[in-house]
Amino acid sequence: MVSKKVGWGIIGCGVIGPTHAVAINEVEDAALVATCDVIPERAEAMAKQYNAAHWYTDYNEMLKRDDIDVVSICVPSGLHGEVAEAAAKAGKHVFTEKPMEITKAKIDRMIQVCREEGVKLGCVFQMRTVAANIIARQTIQEGRLGTMVLADCYQKYYRSPEYYKSADWRATWELDGGGALMNQCVHGIDLLLWMVGSPVESVVAQAEHLVRDIVVEDTAVALLKFKNGAMGVIEGTTSCNPGQKARFDIHGNDGTIILENGQIVQWHVPDMPKPEIKSPKEAGEVYKDPKALSKHGHIVLVKDMTEAILHDRQPMITGEEARKAVDLILAIYESAQNNRRVYLNN
Repeated sequence: MVSKKVGWGIIGCGVIGPTHAVAINEVEDAALVATCDVIPERAEAMAKQYNAAHWYTDYNEMLKRDDIDVVSICVPSGLHGEVAEAAAKAGKHVFTEKPMEITKAKIDRMIQVCREEGVKLGCVFQMRTVAANIIARQTIQEGRLGTMVLADCYQKYYRSPEYYKSADWRATWELDGGGALMNQCVHGIDLLLWMVGSPVESVVAQAEHLVRDIVVEDTAVALLKFKNGAMGVIEGTTSCNPGQKARFDIHGNDGTIILENGQIVQWHVPDMPKPEIKSPKEAGEVYKDPKALSKHGHIVLVKDMTEAILHDRQPMITGEEARKAVDLILAIYESAQNNRRVYLNN
């Protein structure tokens, strides 16, 4: 058990790095020790803004510090694996942004190395921390909707041409791992799988770049068949203008729950009144602006990871859990590229 505050380092000081810094500073048992970015000015500025005493441009140098217990990995998605391996081999716990990685082999390696080195591996899927989503999952898992019929996820987001031009790793297969699905919609796909609680058995999909000058998809549609017999739809875009709130339609033969951006918009559950949610805006408005992210979810997950280290337990979202959304997205890509139904090995 760690007797002092849990020391954090942040690797990657771009769009999402500051959110991790805010969250760490909000958690009583956590302390931000250092920041790291290949752009010196960015690493230094974030360290100063969020009261980190040290900053680096080489994460291997930062990982030598004895006062860092865990690192937030906020670099491009296709680099998560190599950074996680370096951190684990340096004896640091790993807390990585979504997606966990972009290939099954890299995900396998991350899980294996963290297990071998005896460090914890946690991942960020902040939609799981939203009150309405938690209540919906519990209600579904209790069987209150009856036999599951449909489970749909609609994430019709907007990202501008300028967004894609803001960093050369964006919208590349090599570092982003795909487009709208892998970068933006991985959150909703994770939430859908978590709420339904049943693996997807097979998928038929189409994914194309319809309006953006990118090589990966800005628009995708997938038809799902769950192992529990339910069917479902995923629509994921960065091409809709204006972007629409993320929506989840869950139907059973006895009831229906519809969620929209962390709020319950329809609740038809036998013998169960609609829950009163105290903080309906905690999901943020990332459907139209990637910087309009609520800090709530990251604070919850950083607190959980800190407590997992202090009390030697698994974090809320383990590597094994985090991989499920990526595995499904990779199956969707395979279906779209080969124009056939793809069966998942769950």
